[in-house]
Amino acid sequence: MDDDCAVDALLRARDEGATVFDTADVFGLGHSQRLLGRMLAQVPRGSARITSTVGAFRGTGVNAYRSLNLHSQVEQSLENLGVESLDVLTLHHVDFGPRDEFLQEARETLEALRDLGRVKALGMRVPQRLAVSVRPCDRRRGSATRFAFLLQQFDPKVIVTSFSPLSRLLGREARDCGEEDAFDFARRHGVATVITEPLGLGLLTGEHRPGTAFGPGDVRSRLTAPVLAAVERGLQPLRNRFGSTAHDLVRVALHYCLRRCPDSIVLAGFTSPQQVAANYQGLQAELSEADHEFVDDAYAALRAELEEASQPRSKETAPVPCTPGADRPAHEAEER
Repeated sequence: MDDDCAVDALLRARDEGATVFDTADVFGLGHSQRLLGRMLAQVPRGSARITSTVGAFRGTGVNAYRSLNLHSQVEQSLENLGVESLDVLTLHHVDFGPRDEFLQEARETLEALRDLGRVKALGMRVPQRLAVSVRPCDRRRGSATRFAFLLQQFDPKVIVTSFSPLSRLLGREARDCGEEDAFDFARRHGVATVITEPLGLGLLTGEHRPGTAFGPGDVRSRLTAPVLAAVERGLQPLRNRFGSTAHDLVRVALHYCLRRCPDSIVLAGFTSPQQVAANYQGLQAELSEADHEFVDDAYAALRAELEEASQPRSKETAPVPCTPGADRPAHEAEER
């Protein structure tokens, strides 16, 4: 993507009403932050809230959350962005070493950064679902008890989770197993939520059809042809009702996320100013109640078909997660 085009798109997003801009030091190894810095230099600082992430890169240290690493990465991010402070600094994972060896050091360092005004608030990434209690049917890596403890330690104001129309909805069976979703968890603890991957890593745009070749390191390279074919079939009813272009499908997916999670910030990527404008125009075109019911049914059918397509055909065949991003560990690096 051309740098000037990227900055123009950021400016267009702000003109359309975007107030939150998310970046990370590992996105292009600082290049994303520097592009955002070019945009920030052209607008009043108070008109944009900046969130960035720390922890995905630990350098040569033993843990990403050692004090020296935290200080250096925050200062480098601020230099890249050309700002004096970050509105939100999100912890990319919650690995503080064996037995939380570096947790206290990380907490004291982050408190110092807040006291210095370098970071205004903290955020934490959480899995889409969390286990409320440990029971035989609980196979999740995440634990509500663990995250509640970390909330007490770090006092984050924001939690970040992946969510899209492909995400499995929390049902009675999950609740019986002692699970709750990240949004209920956030409401229970009085913190804000931010949604990433609302377009299911781009699958819901309809542009990745069976036979699509993904580049090395792209998490979507794990998706099999049957899964991509299931997505293709599942999107067809939406194409028939709302239009066949990527913009039409993006509009529906974003409306779905905002309706399901009305008190969340939804982060959507872009490749051009035109795409940014189309996303906002799509949000201005409201869906009727009948449309929403149709969309809910279509996505439910798509999720069911993905579940079927993801099932292993033999003992030697491993299933492919049908919810892109949702089943990755919170500390696994993302493709953005």
